[in-house]
Amino acid sequence: MANTTGKRIFLGITIAVLLFVIISVAVGLSGGGTGGRIGVVEIEGTISDLKDVMDSIVQFKEDRSIRGVIVRINSPGGAVGPTQEVYSELKKLRSAKKVYISMGSVCASGGYYIATAGDRIYASPSTITGSIGVIMQQAVVEDLMKKLGIQANTLKAGALKDTGSPFRKMTDDEKAYLQGILNSIHDQFIKDVAQGRKLSIEKTRELADGRIYTGLQAKEKGLVDGIGTFYDTLDDMKRVLGVSGKPSLVYAKKHLPFLKWLISSVVEELFFLRDPVEPIKFLYAPRSVP
Repeated sequence: MANTTGKRIFLGITIAVLLFVIISVAVGLSGGGTGGRIGVVEIEGTISDLKDVMDSIVQFKEDRSIRGVIVRINSPGGAVGPTQEVYSELKKLRSAKKVYISMGSVCASGGYYIATAGDRIYASPSTITGSIGVIMQQAVVEDLMKKLGIQANTLKAGALKDTGSPFRKMTDDEKAYLQGILNSIHDQFIKDVAQGRKLSIEKTRELADGRIYTGLQAKEKGLVDGIGTFYDTLDDMKRVLGVSGKPSLVYAKKHLPFLKWLISSVVEELFFLRDPVEPIKFLYAPRSVP
């Protein structure tokens, strides 16, 4: 009986060793053993909360086995705060490792802002990019409410607290106040693009009137470095890093944004965490993208 048990243990260990060898060979054939590891961070859709992306950037920065990072961006832009946070973390990563940007079909406004943190930027010929600007839009329902016989009452402490309320038109002073904020954010955008692309402030300001560019147009104006796909970007990174074999691509972990949104929305409704009037939103986003 003891002899049989010993044989089973020996057989189990042998099988485990063989599986380990087979897996190791498979990984080697896929490039993981000869080409090193290259991290891939994906930014998809409208920018709102990118903490998961920032976490992945920090992990790749601290992981010594990751030789470089490619950031794949397919986004029309979005909220200012998260955009600047990711831009800042990518600059930190860039100080330690090569960071290349691969643009998808759209990499505009806030998406382009993030892209300028990379060492090199690659776009497809028809990628929609640029849109270097800031926008704030307001829907005013004051006249409609009057027709319906509905009146909104607002109590506030602070003369500008309800600036941007949809229940009334803005005053000239309020418009000037918000325009000053927009101009300040726009100036930050221009400064960071100029620094990232090694352009003068004057030249960048000429390009930063909110218009969009194709990938080819952006290349001509110095907003991107090369025309190519994700795999062209990968090939160039391999060449610069001196990678001879096929690299192992390490993708950042994806979470469940919809589930997070659903849970936060339920909690928000249950515990009344919102202001009665939605706060003003400043966005790095184009009005419309094909």
